[in-house]
Amino acid sequence: MAIDPLDGSSNIDVNGSIGTIFSIYRRVSPIGEPPVLEDFLQGGEEQVAAGYILYGSSTILVYTTGNGVAGFTYDTSLGEFILSHPKIKSPKDGTIFSYNEGNLNKYDVRIQNYLSECRNRNYSSRYIGSLVADFHRNLLKGGIYLYPPTDKDPKGKLRLMYECYPLAMIAEQAGAKASDGQQRVLDIKPESLHQRVPFYIGAEDMVKELMKGLR
Repeated sequence: MAIDPLDGSSNIDVNGSIGTIFSIYRRVSPIGEPPVLEDFLQGGEEQVAAGYILYGSSTILVYTTGNGVAGFTYDTSLGEFILSHPKIKSPKDGTIFSYNEGNLNKYDVRIQNYLSECRNRNYSSRYIGSLVADFHRNLLKGGIYLYPPTDKDPKGKLRLMYECYPLAMIAEQAGAKASDGQQRVLDIKPESLHQRVPFYIGAEDMVKELMKGLR
């Protein structure tokens, strides 16, 4: 298992939404022996399952095993997760864009142009600062999340193994898309456990439009 136990941890002190992101792989080393690095560096397509838990106004688990996406809401009276969002399908297009506006001037001019076009279309800017929370909203309502590279983080800031792979699997299973600006996230070859990449994820048409502008 690869896991980001507290995504959006900077929100904890202000009671903002946070989450947990995870993915599961079949081990390649012999069972009964200590795991090895190759058990983890298998690539996004080798994920057996992926999911996230969002701790917000309610606690929800969103999960896929490669056959669609389902959401389960925690029922405090029963102490169990109840299926609340069967067969999640993300809208093909959307009107929400999520990014850290404080970094806007540090982004590639092509990213700035795309964001300017979103504003010209009167799209809604929504950014919580918790990847899980922003992704969950856009998954259900239709939107795009962007974390482009900057001079400070030229290779991107989000971690491929713990954040990008699992959310990319969920996105694709729900009909959305995920890219690093050049290729499909699930096609990226992992090189290290803490590898970081640029990340663009969300409604299919919105991601396609952004990728077209980056070519």
